[in-house]
Parts: sequence; structure tokens; C-alpha cells
Amino acid sequence: MSVSRVRGLTAALNSGGKYKYKSPDGVVDFLVIGGGVIGLAIAHRLVERFPNRSTYLVERHGRAGEETSSRNSEVIHAGLYYPANSLKTQLCLRGRHLMYDRCQRHNIPYSKTGKLVVAHEDQRPYVEALYEKSRHIAWPKHFAEHSPNGSVLPTRLITGEEARVLEPDLSKDITAALWSPETGIVNSHALMESFEKDITESAEGQLVYSTRVVRVDSHKKRELSSASSKVQDGWVVQTTTGDAQEGDALFVKTLINASGLSATLILNSLLSESSRIPMYFARGSYAAYSGPGVSNVKHLIYPCPETGPDKHAFQSLGTHLTLDMHGNVRFGPDLEWISPPNDVSDEAHADFWTKYLVPDESRLEDMHRAVTKYLPNVQQGGFRPDYVGIRPKLVTSGFQDFVIRKDYADGIGSGLMVSLMGIESPGLTSCLAIAEHVAEDVIGREQGDA
Repeated sequence: MSVSRVRGLTAALNSGGKYKYKSPDGVVDFLVIGGGVIGLAIAHRLVERFPNRSTYLVERHGRAGEETSSRNSEVIHAGLYYPANSLKTQLCLRGRHLMYDRCQRHNIPYSKTGKLVVAHEDQRPYVEALYEKSRHIAWPKHFAEHSPNGSVLPTRLITGEEARVLEPDLSKDITAALWSPETGIVNSHALMESFEKDITESAEGQLVYSTRVVRVDSHKKRELSSASSKVQDGWVVQTTTGDAQEGDALFVKTLINASGLSATLILNSLLSESSRIPMYFARGSYAAYSGPGVSNVKHLIYPCPETGPDKHAFQSLGTHLTLDMHGNVRFGPDLEWISPPNDVSDEAHADFWTKYLVPDESRLEDMHRAVTKYLPNVQQGGFRPDYVGIRPKLVTSGFQDFVIRKDYADGIGSGLMVSLMGIESPGLTSCLAIAEHVAEDVIGREQGDA
């Protein structure tokens, strides 16, 4: 689908009014909506940071990470691509460090494979610019242990010949490459399981699966008095579990919306119709590969993203080669925009994207064509559909940073809600840093604990 024809979803939770307001029958200090890697990392950080306060996480699926978190490349990114002062770069740099540290301490499978960003002659300026940026990038917040003389983002600009020493199957037309030794891969499922273990073993943490948030209301102490909520500002969150038609309601002192592909759906229910935020959906297909042209590949290989008019350098890093923990080769993701049905404000269409999750062969020819630009001997017959992921996008062109938004139940500064939107790549790499940022720089500062 052409970008110009892409429609964003502006639906809002409970817009049809199915669920009526219900007084809360319980109180929780922190409620995290969404059991992907971001929500789990935040809940994990909260039970560590605030061990005497209750932290609940609710997830609509029966287990963690069923959406974006389990349908990605599982790459630990170094922090190369985005503007130096952006959250994407700063949290990726910090998150990479925290990720490797956690993997080592908790025996989570990972491998620091390194990565080559490969360039044809006309793309040389792109890798040269990445190299120059990497040399001057500053250490991000919360790094206390770095060396003043060391680089937070070590890279090396190499020739095509040097790149082919590392990966002999690369095209002879590759004339330059950027070597990134800090890039790696991680078993994302093992990572999420480690978060789950720590949360459930904590004194005040609780994970609730197969439970859907169906309504959110602000609770203003100046308007509504309730003994159970101790008369303070916060949020009344209704949930249903399984097939139940009647929901439960909780009073939530601090609400964290980490629901990924549904993040704007929840926030939009609290905004005026004219202020609603559209969510765009980018389908990415992955292909497993077995065949010639990738003999003894040991590193990740990324092409230069497409640049120029009508291209999407910030929307996709190109169809790249990654490895899983067993050394198997896969290519992807590509980029295919998908749109909801015409009534983009209808909540019934909120999960329209699920019908696009089935992998098929329709993308293989284009993927093969893209890959042969840097690995010319791979054969189309060796490609087979593997899986599909959907990326939550806030824009369809240009750079869009992570959005970590604050709203308040009283509209002024009391009763915090944190919404995390557009958390796509490098979200997995950044998850621990995002959690640190939310717990320390947002919630801790709001509560005067930071």
C-alpha cells in the first residue's frame, strides 16, 4: 500500500459505552497495562524501586509478549541510527549496557555477534556519517561507570575488502562498511521469563494474564469522594478476565499504559475526539533461509536504509540478515503498510491487524531482490515464510522518537498516567533503560523520590 493511502486508527477504548462506570473495589499503587517486554521491564523496575508498594501488570493475552515482543529480530542494537539526543538513541545506548549485564547475571541466552552495515559506493556517505556520529556521541544519563576517554558507541569504518574478510559472501560491489562490535542478539522469551520470575517472587508484584482493560476513568478528589481510594486523584480502571461480561474495577494511583499496538486506543478514550492520536501499522515479514550464499555467516548484516524522496530510512532499516541463537539465518523485516477499514474511529477495528499475522510467500520475491544487492548468491528457492510482526507507528514518514507522555487525573499535576507510544525498534534493546527512565525520571521525580 502506498504511504499516501495509509489510514491511521483513531479509535478509543469503550467508545460505544458498553461498559458503564463502576466504583472501584480495590486499590493498587501502580498498574501497568501490557505484558510485552516494555510493560514487564517497567513492572520489574517498579517492584525493585518501590518494594513496599503494590504493582500489578495486566495483559489481555494468556501469556507475555504475544504481540510485538515475540515478533521481531531479537537484535540488541548498538545505537547507530537515530538523532544523537533522541530518546531512541539515549535509551538504546543505556539499554544495551543494561541488557548485556542482565543477560550475564541471569544466564539469559545472548550473543554479541557484531554487525556490518554494508554500503555500495553511492551509499558510502551514509556509513561515513554514522561513523562520525558514533565518534562524538555523548554518554547518556545514568551511566556512572563509564571511562571519560572511552566511547559509548565504538565503531570502525572499513573497506569492502575488509568486510569480505569478515563475511566472504558479500557482493564485490560493497565498497565500504561500518563495523559495530557491540551489536548482538538475545533470546527475548528468556528475557521476558526472567522479568516474570522476579515480579512474581517480589512481595508486592502481581501478573494478571487473560485480562483486558475495558474502561479507564479519571478520579478527581475534588469531584468524587471514596473511602476506598483515600480521597485522592488517580484512575479507575475496569478489567474483564477471560469471557466474563462483568468487569472488576480498581482505583489506580499511578497508571502506566505500555500496551504497544493498543496504546493510543487507551489514551484516546481520555481525549476529545479532535485530539485523538492516530496509530499506523507497519507489517514486517521475516523469511527463514537455507541455501547457498551465506556460508559460515557469523555476524549480522544490514544494508544501508533507503534514502531520498518517498523512501523510509527512519521507518525501516532494510531487509537485513540476522541470526538466531542456533545460528540459523533469517532475513527481514520488510515494510508493508496496512490500514484499518474505512471507519478508522470504530473500536471494533482495533485489532484488524491480527489478520495480517499469517506469513505467506507474497513477499519472498521482493525480499530476495533486496538481499541480493549485498549477498548476490542467495537463491530465492531457499527462502521460506517464517513469521510476521506489526510495528506501532505514530507517523508514516520522517523521524519519530519514542513518546513517553504524562497525563494527570486532575488535569493539573496529580494522579499520574504514563503512556508509552511508538515503542518499536530499538524498543527491545531499550526496555531496561525505558523502565529506568519511567521509574526514576518520571515517577520518582513526580513523587519526590528521585
